Amino acid sequence: MNDKSKSDSYAAAGVDITAGYKAVELMKKHIAKTMTAGVCSGVGGFGGLFELDMTGIAKPVLVSGTDGVGTKLKLAFLMDKHDTVGIDCVAMCVNDVICVGAKPLFFLDYIACGKNIPERIADIVKGVCEGCVQSGAALIGGETAEMPGFYPVDEYDLAGYCTGVVDKSKIIDNTLMREGDVIIALPSSGVHSNGFSLVRKVFDVENSDIKSPVAELGGKSIGETLLTPTKIYVKPVLALLDEVQVKGISHITGGGFYENIPRSIPEGLGARVQKSAVKILPIFDLIAKRGGICERDMFNTFNMGVGMCVIVSKEDEKKALAILKNNGEDAYVIGEIVKSEDKIEIC
Repeated sequence: MNDKSKSDSYAAAGVDITAGYKAVELMKKHIAKTMTAGVCSGVGGFGGLFELDMTGIAKPVLVSGTDGVGTKLKLAFLMDKHDTVGIDCVAMCVNDVICVGAKPLFFLDYIACGKNIPERIADIVKGVCEGCVQSGAALIGGETAEMPGFYPVDEYDLAGYCTGVVDKSKIIDNTLMREGDVIIALPSSGVHSNGFSLVRKVFDVENSDIKSPVAELGGKSIGETLLTPTKIYVKPVLALLDEVQVKGISHITGGGFYENIPRSIPEGLGARVQKSAVKILPIFDLIAKRGGICERDMFNTFNMGVGMCVIVSKEDEKKALAILKNNGEDAYVIGEIVKSEDKIEIC
């Protein structure tokens, strides 16, 4: 900690730079858990350094992704629980990067807050570090910006950035996709990090009890259920890519099935999803019921219990399911690829 750096004038304006130093000290033990062989710098420098190991990679292609947590953060404020939203932040980035076949290498975070409360900032970064550990990425840098007057004292925003690498010859090529290929679902852990503006409206979270047990949610509260962190799919998908030709991957985020599944499908083909095959989580049934939301809007907004879809040939179906299950994913088939000008049909 820098004991000589202190500004009474800046503190009087609402920015306590010493709180920033304390937050860094508190988060260092969490950051240490994310260190990988490529990290060449410590916390506190002007840039994070990472040495790229190109062993076994003929033509390395860097793949980057950036995202935030969105208004799910409002639930964290209401529940006063800040150690899981960092997982969401990492997940939203690394789950995108893996969609092209890339292995995440490193991650950076950005936290903007109304007041730097070191313990809370350290909790947020603890979650970021857990997400990095789950995805095999190193947290090599970040920024905490105290912005009084711009953010309320008890609120913050959180965003992140990830870089991964893939051999050019192994970038997922959806031109290999054919009629009859199968669509495999990887279950979600809940709502993940999308659709929370609608969720907050449905449950009127700012003005209702979200901490009491709810029977439809197995005795969990609405707040606890909604704060369940986004699942990270990196390691099981990388294991699958090592042994099976994957023709397309879709991360089911904002826009649900209708927007995201078509993003991995080439022209002339479409996805036919069997609605009855989708294992819908109870939270989505409750959202639809409480909000009076029609089925199409549900599938066009939420993941409905499917966080990611992978497309493989029919011949590779059993092998792919076995690999995913051996890596902790209770994967199952929800549909197939068909010749169609309509990118997706849910029937």
